[in-house]
Amino acid sequence: MFHAALLDLPFPPRTNPHREHVAHPHQEWLRRHEGLAGAIGGAAYGRWDVPRLAAFTSPDCATDDLALAADLLSFYFFFDDRFDSDLGRAPARVAEICTRMTALLYGEGPAPDARTPVEHAFADLWERSLRGMSARWRARSAYNWEWYFACHPAEAAGRLSGRFPDREGYLALRRGTAAMETLFDMVERLNGFELPQEVLHHPVLRRMRQLAADIPSFTNDVHSYAQELARGDVANMVMIVREERGGTPEEAAVEVMREAQAMVDRFVELSAQVPEICDLLGLTPAGREAARRYVDGLAAWIAGYHRWEIATGRYGH
Repeated sequence: MFHAALLDLPFPPRTNPHREHVAHPHQEWLRRHEGLAGAIGGAAYGRWDVPRLAAFTSPDCATDDLALAADLLSFYFFFDDRFDSDLGRAPARVAEICTRMTALLYGEGPAPDARTPVEHAFADLWERSLRGMSARWRARSAYNWEWYFACHPAEAAGRLSGRFPDREGYLALRRGTAAMETLFDMVERLNGFELPQEVLHHPVLRRMRQLAADIPSFTNDVHSYAQELARGDVANMVMIVREERGGTPEEAAVEVMREAQAMVDRFVELSAQVPEICDLLGLTPAGREAARRYVDGLAAWIAGYHRWEIATGRYGH
């Protein structure tokens, strides 16, 4: 980890009290979907401590929902890691894989007996994620998952080109491959509420959601820089800042963390406007409570992910 690669966060550290109860069901889920992990061994996976990440980022949900959160997080990691091999330099093959995954969202995917282990795992997660949610939420979540899957072929093509994207191109790609919008949908699902659409799409909430998505992406690029450099990845903000400004990797990392800190500060400023927004929109008490819980959920993601990433074994700390 680069020196001083830490954020100053105003959010108190939180963790889910049910964390110890999800380790066994999570391991059982991994066992049922053993093909998901690919070449990643159990010892290496254990050092990532994914249940800890789930507990930090979903501190308020019930045990079964926390288990779903842990299973989902493992899926993201394993799915992304599949493209760290030569497969990640074959855009057409990646597109074929991701098209099949997207089809599962709409009930058009391969039949159960024709699914790959990864498809079986995702189909299970998608079915569990939909439980109790409205048609509106389901449509939004399906779109965000499609966005996530559809960005992987472009990332593979970028590896082939060997060229660093400019900042605008990086953000357009990273905001898809980071999958943060799907995770923010799960803030509602895991905690048993849905945000009124007039709040969800309010400009202030949209900006807060973008900040909450970009902050982990920027800090992750600092923590994973060495690994990504070694395997020839180009979609990394530390690399892009070096292209923009020159200097050493350490200087670029400091700048990336400075930008992330500025985004944290802006998120806090915007969050102070939410009660007034609720007043102006005339929200019911239930709608106001949903807005409060949603903002808390975004903050938990910012704080919980950072707390996890500075200690996890996933990035060679």
